Amino acid sequence: MLLKPFIQVAGIIDQAEADMLVRCGVKYLGFPLRLDFHKEDLSDDEAAKIIRSLPEGHHGVLITYLKTADEINELLLKIGANHVQIHGEISLKELQKLRRIRPDAVLLKSLVIRQNNLNELIHISKTFSSFINYFITDTYDETTGASGATGKMHDLWKSGQLVENSLKPVVLAGGLRPKNVREAIIKVRPSGVDVHTGVENSDGRKDETKVREFLKEAEKGFKEIGF
Repeated sequence: MLLKPFIQVAGIIDQAEADMLVRCGVKYLGFPLRLDFHKEDLSDDEAAKIIRSLPEGHHGVLITYLKTADEINELLLKIGANHVQIHGEISLKELQKLRRIRPDAVLLKSLVIRQNNLNELIHISKTFSSFINYFITDTYDETTGASGATGKMHDLWKSGQLVENSLKPVVLAGGLRPKNVREAIIKVRPSGVDVHTGVENSDGRKDETKVREFLKEAEKGFKEIGF
């Protein structure tokens, strides 16, 4: 069952951080593993232990750049997750296979916004929509080549266009923080939001005050758009 709106905090680094997020009311906790740019914060085994400790109604979300159904399914089984956010350039054939072998999994497919790729992303959203539950936006960093956890916001008009043209719900991510999430929700009208670096301190740990403020502001935004 999908919780609406979908609010995820990504980049969990240890059990203490996960426990804090659960206390704050975060239902979706993102675990980046098998990355193509950023260094992983924890091991498969550490992620599995945390995910299996989550109370009922809270979900660990695998965030990965793996591109084949078998690899993704193997990692989902290893860490005990049923939600996966796919950032790699997975083919339609592999996505169809993943849906076939994991019919009950919650699949999110990233739409990474670059300078001139809006039409391409709209096409991807229409092509892949039959096999996923959500799309999730993110920002490409031209300087580093990273396509996620950049802390940078893209042109929100583009995310709004993706929401308008998508056949499936769209989660907004990319540069969100407590001070801008409400306005971003009102402008884009997404079905959820995702935050990573926007609620962290300089040491890379999630800050409870920032998390609670982010959730409060996000709730205001979703209320204003009637979600």
